[in-house]
Amino acid sequence: MKSMKSNGWAFIMPAMVMIGLFMIYPILSSLWMSLQTGRGMNLSFGGFDNLLRLTEDPVFLQALLNTGTFLVVQVPIMIVLALLMATLLNNPDLKFRGLLRTAIFLPCVTSLVAYAILFRSMFALDGVVNQTLIGLYLIDQPIPWLSDPFWAKVLVIIGITWRWTGYNMIFYLAALQNIDRSIYEAARVDGVPPRAVFFRLTIPMLKPVILFTCVMSTIGTLQLFDEVVNLTEGGPGDATLTLSMYIYNLTFKFMPSFGYAATVSYVIVVLVAILSFIQFYVARDRK
Repeated sequence: MKSMKSNGWAFIMPAMVMIGLFMIYPILSSLWMSLQTGRGMNLSFGGFDNLLRLTEDPVFLQALLNTGTFLVVQVPIMIVLALLMATLLNNPDLKFRGLLRTAIFLPCVTSLVAYAILFRSMFALDGVVNQTLIGLYLIDQPIPWLSDPFWAKVLVIIGITWRWTGYNMIFYLAALQNIDRSIYEAARVDGVPPRAVFFRLTIPMLKPVILFTCVMSTIGTLQLFDEVVNLTEGGPGDATLTLSMYIYNLTFKFMPSFGYAATVSYVIVVLVAILSFIQFYVARDRK
């Protein structure tokens, strides 16, 4: 019996060592670093000085506000669009379903740099978007998508939504295809209107998948970095700066401040934990 236990521990020990070395140690090391102050490698223990600095740092507060704006505005839009698209593509009478499914999913596997270049060209002052809007008499002057703080945020939201809606749609479509069609047939025979079917049947049955995509989208938005860097570079004037991009700037762009950057990173960790708990609590099964 002891030999079997020894063999079991020997079998899992390499995995435990790797987890400790590449997961637990970096977490503890970054936590200790968040308590240190200084520039570069000249660090000294500062206690909670970095936490106090957070409350007095206007750039951090702006980055936190921008990240919160993207989270509150973009995630609900993306989830709703993904649900509607999945419901439409789940219709067996719809022609070219495979082609449409591929077309909607394709943006999330597209090169980020390529799509950023395309978006910057399309949304330039003389780009196709402004020319189309002017041609339709919806606007009189070109919209400064890249140079105005408000429209720059809108551009980032459009870019994220365009790229990741198809990704979430695939989860909903897979879940919908596992629902017994006899349920919908019974609802149709009973005269239940389509709107009631969607809200009373489809949404409750997709509840676990919706919770999963909401949590994952929340985590992804709080860690938003790639789209902002490639589309707006955080500008104009930090109008689209996010927490992850601010961490990057603190570490690699400005004079390195590793301790303060680690503190900002733990702000993201705390926000992810709090928002995930709230989402799980709201979506729990009530007895």
